[in-house]
Amino acid sequence: MPISVLLADDQHLVRAGFRSLLRRGRDIEVVGEASTGDEAVRAARQLKPDVILMDIRMPGMDGITATRQILAAQETKIIILTTFETDEYVFAALAAGASGFLTKEVDPDGLRTAVRVVAAGDALLSPSVTRRVVGEFAHRPVPAAATGGGDRLAVLTEREREVVRLIATGLSNDEIARQLVISPLTAKTHVTRAIAKLGVRDRVQLVIVAYEDGLVG
Repeated sequence: MPISVLLADDQHLVRAGFRSLLRRGRDIEVVGEASTGDEAVRAARQLKPDVILMDIRMPGMDGITATRQILAAQETKIIILTTFETDEYVFAALAAGASGFLTKEVDPDGLRTAVRVVAAGDALLSPSVTRRVVGEFAHRPVPAAATGGGDRLAVLTEREREVVRLIATGLSNDEIARQLVISPLTAKTHVTRAIAKLGVRDRVQLVIVAYEDGLVG
């Protein structure tokens, strides 16, 4: 079965461009479009897509609110579309449950790969993009949508805390393995255990916890 995708963006040309690029992947099918957050919520309920590409800024309900409402009602994966120069709410969108983010300047292969990665259950948190987010948001107040409390990281071992810290600085599993002089499989195991202990979904949520609990920042 192809990966079903819903496009949510208020700009018709953006949706048309993404639709054209995604259709070149034989394993991806665009099943619907929305130009507002409200439309995205309704379309998600009706179409039940595997992945939603969600713009942050849309008329009426914004992409963050739409993301929160959709994920509260159903299982799907949401990729936030953003322009880093203007969007100030990427952190809040990820805290709302998004599986990752893309700039609207993403190349065709990167777009299709992102959809496949997220559909497979992984977080779209590439090292290069993570570093840009860190640089932009690390010293800003945590949005009200992202609430933390206490040292949740206390349940982790020292090595697991170190792995989470490195994830939050934008390192991949292979880079973490090299820095800690362990195998990539061991690094992946530490990541998996940290996710389970903290009760979060993916690497994106690990980064959020790391910032909220002061491990980095």
